[in-house]
Amino acid sequence: MTTSFALLCLSIAIIESLAGILGNGVILAASSSSCIGSKTWPPYDMIMISLSLSRFIVQSWNTLEYLMTIFYENFFCQENMNVASKIMFTFLSYSSLWFGAWLSVFYCIKVASFTQSFFIWLKLRIARLVPWMLLTSWLCSFTAAISFVWDDHSVHENSTAPSSMTNPSAWTTTRKDSLGLLILICNAGIGMPLILSVVSSVLLIRSLWIHTRRMQNNASGFRDPSLEAHMKAIKSVCSFLFLYIIYFICVLFILFNIFSALSNGEMICVILMAACPTAHTLVLIWSNPKFQKLPARIWHHTNCHGRTASM
Repeated sequence: MTTSFALLCLSIAIIESLAGILGNGVILAASSSSCIGSKTWPPYDMIMISLSLSRFIVQSWNTLEYLMTIFYENFFCQENMNVASKIMFTFLSYSSLWFGAWLSVFYCIKVASFTQSFFIWLKLRIARLVPWMLLTSWLCSFTAAISFVWDDHSVHENSTAPSSMTNPSAWTTTRKDSLGLLILICNAGIGMPLILSVVSSVLLIRSLWIHTRRMQNNASGFRDPSLEAHMKAIKSVCSFLFLYIIYFICVLFILFNIFSALSNGEMICVILMAACPTAHTLVLIWSNPKFQKLPARIWHHTNCHGRTASM
């Protein structure tokens, strides 16, 4: 039974998701326009297209789920729909986490000023590595989604089986027959994007902070646009890391069913899962002039069209 608190949380999540869909649509359109007609796509735009597209789809899917939960609560209780929903959510969430991690890695490699040979090697080859990084992420996300739902379905079957079939030895045999080791590896792999994101963000923040301190010591007292840009970059990276960790924790809570369905804990996770990608999308638009120009052009075109129509 959907409580009034759950309805309120779902309504808030829908509004947040719609804002995220709009923002990711702007990033997707701006990044795609840079690649149209170009033989080689810039690696940054490739990452942004993958990230914004995955978020656009996952937030659209979540909005549909929230609406169906409000107006047709029993729709996702059907087994086939529940499995399909779990696969879609897991695949898109994993993809979003991977692409967000690669964005942090890309920023770190391109912006940070480290002199280690491996770092320089990555800086020279990142453009060629990005397509393979993205393709690997899609494959890992798909494999993890299938294996996760397979594992969840196997546990559900074992929990509903007769008592003679749920003893430890029989359960172990079932796990082996279901390639339990592969499932365990795939589920553990969700930690890799978090590690990549945290390590690259911390390294980037450290590099920017050291460079900022040097610029402050050499400042002449006037406002330095370069110094302000560095401080803006540090704030952006810190906010992204904070939002990424919160989103990661909420995804884990939902995937592993930490809270019961429509409980207060799950509803809070739903709100945070809708808010974090949307907030990061707004940070990306705020910190990149290219993403700011598209809404401004649309707004200008709309105003001009409205004035022409009123004459």
